[in-house]
Amino acid sequence: MKQLTYGMVGGGPGAFIGDAHRKAVSLDRSADLVAGCFSSDPEKSKQQGKNLGIDPERCYANYLEMAEKESQREDGIDFVVIVTPNNTHYEIAKKFLESGINVSCDKPVVTDLEQARDLQETAREHDCLFMVTYTYTGHLTAKYIRELIRTGEIGEVRTVMAEYPQGWLYNENDCGGKQGAWRCDPKQSGRVNCLGDLGTHVENIVSMMTGLKIKKLLAKLDVVVPGRVLDDNDQVLVEYESGATGIYWTSQFAIGCDNSLRIRIFGSKGTISWFQEEPEQIILIREDGIQQVIKRGYGVIPEQVAKYGRLPAGHTEGWIEAMGNLYDNFTDCLQAKKEGKFNPSMIDFQTIDAGVEGLEFIEACLESNVNGNKWVTL
Repeated sequence: MKQLTYGMVGGGPGAFIGDAHRKAVSLDRSADLVAGCFSSDPEKSKQQGKNLGIDPERCYANYLEMAEKESQREDGIDFVVIVTPNNTHYEIAKKFLESGINVSCDKPVVTDLEQARDLQETAREHDCLFMVTYTYTGHLTAKYIRELIRTGEIGEVRTVMAEYPQGWLYNENDCGGKQGAWRCDPKQSGRVNCLGDLGTHVENIVSMMTGLKIKKLLAKLDVVVPGRVLDDNDQVLVEYESGATGIYWTSQFAIGCDNSLRIRIFGSKGTISWFQEEPEQIILIREDGIQQVIKRGYGVIPEQVAKYGRLPAGHTEGWIEAMGNLYDNFTDCLQAKKEGKFNPSMIDFQTIDAGVEGLEFIEACLESNVNGNKWVTL
């Protein structure tokens, strides 16, 4: 059992993502929640702290007080989880890093590239670990795809087809409640909605699985649903440094789609297909045309990947477990750091470096779109 503690900024009453993070951390008792500033409303924050069994002394009125006081405590938190709207991430993360506290933050890490780079430098300067919670990379099957491609199972990657459609924001008279309202608001979400919420997931998981880095891209960011200000449908052509190509599509008005992240990777010796809503399996098609379904929970999965599994085959593991895997590795690294045994090779989560790459992707897409959908070099 890891003797680590953490605090949370955001995740007040009724907040979906904060509750999801708390459940993910608790799966393996990776750390205990002992502090928080759960809402900008002090009374709501206190009430949530009470609901979660937090000592009232460690339920803070604001994140500034929390960072300052926790950094001075002998038993202060080992890391903070930031689950607030995008526009607030920078100042909160910056304060905790400067206080010497490790950070876990939702994606996109911030709304501005320069801010992302500043956090990258601040984390290095204060020797803090910084995890960006790209949850889908925590799936055991996603990690195994990375191993299959790394070891040449499908040869050289030639092209990638990746899509992430949702349908929850299709109605012009409905902004999706509290969760959708801030995403559609440029004051809170930044200059993009769909691209930041879904496109960064696509960019990140393709990069994680294939190891490919984008050389240049061409983007078309559409605002389709009447009354919307930010993009709700995006199409991006990419060319990687290796010469391979790709097509990314994301949408928030695709009726019938929930969290339909799908990746198809075509290589010189085979094809890999993966669908996030069915994360228990990988489809591998070899050059002889034989299709193989690889399921989680069987011996074909090597130990370095299989260790992330919790249940036998047929007992479905999903999104919460994937996030739990991220926290499992993150806290392993933090524990090793406390014991003086940490090595960067231990990291198997998406760091602030991936967060910076996500913002570089967004900035390039915005530049391409505003310039008439022209190619932009990253």
